[in-house]
Amino acid sequence: MSQPRIPNEQWAQVIERDNEITFEKIPVPTPGPTEVLINIRYSGVCHTDLHALRNDWPLPRKTPLVGGHEGAGFVVAKGSNVGDTPAIGDAVGIKWLNSSCLECSFCIRGDESLCPKATLSGYTVDGTFQQYAVADAKHVARLPRDVDMASVAPVLCAGLTVYKGLKESGARPGEQVVIVGAGGGLGSIAIQYAKAMGLHVIAVDGGDEKGEACKRLGAANYVDFLKSGDVVEDVRKASGEERLGPHAVLLLAPNEKPFLQATQYVRAHGTVVLIAMPAGAKLSIPVFDTVVRMVTVKGSYVGSREDTAEAVDFFARGLIKAPVKVVGLSKLKDVFQEMGENKVVGRYVLDMGK
Repeated sequence: MSQPRIPNEQWAQVIERDNEITFEKIPVPTPGPTEVLINIRYSGVCHTDLHALRNDWPLPRKTPLVGGHEGAGFVVAKGSNVGDTPAIGDAVGIKWLNSSCLECSFCIRGDESLCPKATLSGYTVDGTFQQYAVADAKHVARLPRDVDMASVAPVLCAGLTVYKGLKESGARPGEQVVIVGAGGGLGSIAIQYAKAMGLHVIAVDGGDEKGEACKRLGAANYVDFLKSGDVVEDVRKASGEERLGPHAVLLLAPNEKPFLQATQYVRAHGTVVLIAMPAGAKLSIPVFDTVVRMVTVKGSYVGSREDTAEAVDFFARGLIKAPVKVVGLSKLKDVFQEMGENKVVGRYVLDMGK
């Protein structure tokens, strides 16, 4: 394939300082020896991007920064040390994990996200809220050539993250999983992955609109924390007549309280998986109860290259359909405002051409 024409400048959303983002023109980056340059067509907006804007995590953030880490597009240039794949014109995606060393003990066993040299798209390196972005050639997600770019973009983080979390939960087909924050961007996709994996979903979120959306996506039960007088008891009721509780819990909510409730309603020998990272949140659990009920509490952090391929395969086979709202790149501020007010149902995706 002939070399695509690459402009010198591009539109981008740039964080100049905490809580301040500017829509402006910046230079198009040049890929390093092991990198590819990707013409981003669409990029999802994740709650992590709001954390990056606010700089409220105990993790050093690049400044100025182009955020974003759910970018889908086509390879338009390659570094000198990149092999035959990916090729110019290939459909690829940029994930949260932009690169890792691929040589340490974590990388060797498939835990690339734990690599001490890992770089993070839209946080420690510039991400996908720009029309052209660079990423490590060995870490880009490989996408089907004819894929719907807008729909697949959220799979690159939201989909991958919840799919990995479900794997980490150890829940088996026929068992129950509670998804807390089920009406949001991650939750709406988690419901579908759980259903495709043969799990029964109890969705927890707030409001009738989110409840209806969760049930349309396949949730068997919905607990509205805004109306519930006792979330712990209502989840147990939803788990069946014996009220033993669900086998697993995925915590996707951006606040602390649901984390404390989950350990109370999960069934004995169940697993609570922490995925969301509310700023400053802490988890306190009774040691006696945790021991005698053999409850497991664990974190799950994005996913490996293998997990990525599996998560994309679910999408390619039509088992996952991310409910997206497409708006122009210039509207990112509005998206962040809705996200901060917890009004987002599904996932916003930015069209880089608008």
